[in-house]
Order: sequence, then structure tokens, then C-alpha cells
Amino acid sequence: MSHGARVIRTGVSSGGPAAPPAATVASSSAGSDAELMDGAHFRSCAGMLKGAQMISLLIGFISVNNSPWTDYSAYSFFQIVTMCDLVMILFFYVIHIFRIYRKLTCVSWPLAEFLHYLIGTILLLIGSIVAAARSYNLTGLVAGATFGFLATILCVLSMWSSYKVSCITQSTSK
Repeated sequence: MSHGARVIRTGVSSGGPAAPPAATVASSSAGSDAELMDGAHFRSCAGMLKGAQMISLLIGFISVNNSPWTDYSAYSFFQIVTMCDLVMILFFYVIHIFRIYRKLTCVSWPLAEFLHYLIGTILLLIGSIVAAARSYNLTGLVAGATFGFLATILCVLSMWSSYKVSCITQSTSK
């Protein structure tokens, strides 16, 4: 007894919705390639999420950097993770703004960005937990750990919104 075929469609894109049909791409690519920057990415959900992630990571780094440390290894790990995440998010932000992903097609940009978010989010969560556990109620360290958790939530939200999997049922009528 068959209930129909199931198709699993993934919304894997780092810029938002799926690409338009080929006829639309061919007609609109002449005008869009002439522009140097993609101004729509600034206002897109993915662009604003990347901006919020970078701001929260920078605030977390500055808060921890300007506080008296009680445990060197915990906070140096937190600082390294926040700066590496910040640099990588900025890198992917520039990739999208200047449309470099269109010129360098040999790299799977959605996969690279997904792996960055996966590894970076796990390390950021570990660093934030350790920083919160060793903060000893010092306000700067607590603020740094809080912004680390906020950045972790924003990274998970960005990963979920870009790479969600939806199952669509199709009928198999002949």
C-alpha cells in the first residue's frame, strides 16, 4: 500500500530563498552583474543576522578583554573563539556582499558556510559555558559570557533558517 512518494527538499542557501528559474536569471543577470555590491543582502534576513552576530561577538570580546581575569586559559579560549568566529562571519558577509560566490564556483559556499556555523557554534557554546562558569560575578566577564550566549543563539538561528529541511508529499498518479 503506497501513500505517495516523499520528496525531501532542503533549503540550503546562504543568501535566502531558492534561485529563480533559468529564464529569469538569464534576463536579469545583465543588469545585476554590472553592480559591484549586492545592496539587497544588507537588508535581507541573512545579512541582518550576520550583522547582529558580528556585533554581539565584538561586544563579548571587548567585555572580556577589558575585565580583570581570574582564569587565563578559559578567557583566552573565549577570546580566540569569538575573534575567529567574527572574522569568518565577516569573510562570508563580504563573499555575499561582493557576490564572490558567483565567480568562484569551484567552492561549495553553502557547505563551507554550514561547516563554519556548525563548528563555530559548538566552540562558541563551549567557550561561553566555561566563561560563565569562571566569571566569579565580575560584571565584564558575565557580560562577555552573556553576549557569547547571544551570539551562539544567533548562529543557531542563522543555521536553522538557512538549512532547514522540509518534507513535501507528492502524489504518484499515472
